Amino acid sequence: MDNNNNKPQNQISLELKPEVAKGSYSNLAIISHSRSEFIIDFATTLPGIAKPEIGNRIIMTPEHAKRLMNALFDNISKYEAQFGVIDLGGKGPQGSTFNLADFGPLGGGGNKS
Repeated sequence: MDNNNNKPQNQISLELKPEVAKGSYSNLAIISHSRSEFIIDFATTLPGIAKPEIGNRIIMTPEHAKRLMNALFDNISKYEAQFGVIDLGGKGPQGSTFNLADFGPLGGGGNKS
């Protein structure tokens, strides 16, 4: 009898290289898309620096972008349940920010208040 029957079948083994493990800071994301891909540029804008520098660019399919949105929604919901609602500090310029709760899982258009 095989003892691996209790092992989850969708496990992925990942390698995290030290230069990636340290991460990078971003406080600005610029998102664009075409029919076949989403492009997310992560940048850092700091006082005294005239031009934000893009530190990372992630390119993904629309399906993976939607999976990312769902994963963020799930994790933000769990974070807020544990630590309280994340305050975005009021309204910014039109289109500069949004509330993930307005979209709901799978982009289903949750209730707006």
